[in-house]
Amino acid sequence: MGIYDFDELIDRKNTNSLKHDFPEKYGIPEDALPLWVADMDFRAPNEVLAALHLAVEHGIFGYSQVKQDYNDVVIHWFEKRFGWQAKPQWLIKSPGVVFAITAAIRAYTEIGDRVLIQQPVYYPFANTVTNNKRTLINNELMYHNGRYEIDFVDFEQKIRYNHVKLFIFCSPHNPVGRVWTKEELQKIAAICLQYHVIVISDEIHCDFTFSNHLHTIFASMSEEIADRCIVCTSPSKTFNLAGLQISNIFVKNQILRRKLRESIRATGFDEINTFGLVASKAAYQYGDVWLDELKSYLEENLEFVKTFLQYKIPQITLVETEGTYLVWLDCRELNLSDQELEDLMVHKAKLWLDSGSIFGNESGQFQRINIACPRSVLEEAFIRLEKTVK
Repeated sequence: MGIYDFDELIDRKNTNSLKHDFPEKYGIPEDALPLWVADMDFRAPNEVLAALHLAVEHGIFGYSQVKQDYNDVVIHWFEKRFGWQAKPQWLIKSPGVVFAITAAIRAYTEIGDRVLIQQPVYYPFANTVTNNKRTLINNELMYHNGRYEIDFVDFEQKIRYNHVKLFIFCSPHNPVGRVWTKEELQKIAAICLQYHVIVISDEIHCDFTFSNHLHTIFASMSEEIADRCIVCTSPSKTFNLAGLQISNIFVKNQILRRKLRESIRATGFDEINTFGLVASKAAYQYGDVWLDELKSYLEENLEFVKTFLQYKIPQITLVETEGTYLVWLDCRELNLSDQELEDLMVHKAKLWLDSGSIFGNESGQFQRINIACPRSVLEEAFIRLEKTVK
């Protein structure tokens, strides 16, 4: 029995929660279980709450900047958890990873330049490229025997023939749950170095890996690749702090770092959210025990889903989840159209999940479910789904 009670049911209604309070806006029934957007239904660590209480009691919420002790805490986390020795001067703070990716696209490419992604993938990747009038190139992931892999022949060809300038990489991968091996990362690095491609490595889910899967920070592969990439991290997923809007972006190369700072400055962003700064520092200082207990709980949730589907709804397959708390469900054996599948989930099973189609054109027969919730909620969701499918 651990210190933290992840079985506790916390009512998030009427808290301006995107996940819970806006079904009507998205055309979802009021009684649908919300298991979609990637935040957790768990309280942040006690130490984080205590630090925020102290900040509130102080009562003054003026402009904030980062001191060296904050940088030291962040650097220490990544050295302790991943064996990666970054430097404090590499750090750039921003309100979020998508914000930083958008700023990087503007910093490192021009209008019309080609930017590569790997669908099915976190849908803001595509949006940030096209909204900034860059040309989107897709290296579609291959799905074989229940597992996604990179088509490296296509990856190299897409980069070479399209003169790709920038690659936005998702590691660990959302939504397919891959934790990329060192061998896969080395292949990516070699190709990107060969063709002088800058890599944006979104590693926001790096703290969530399961079983024997180990996350490798992309910049740790070699000095050469560290000099050609930016690593995007945030405590928002790890400690459920998304609403506090803070991310930590690592850029080793001085020129790339200067360009990114200039791009961020051009947006008018300057000072960090005061509460985000306080919460992030406390989380990285004291959050180890909470995170380790949470990962054990999530792994049990994952095992529950896998077993339930295997014995109760064999028509739906869980794509093996190596990392993240987002599970990718293969629903092709239900033999429904994309719209029929969406109708089954939303209006019949009353489950508010993420439709696979938003992650890529070839993924309409998949659904993404967020398992970072109390077990009883997850059980209710899959009982609803079983009844509906039967």
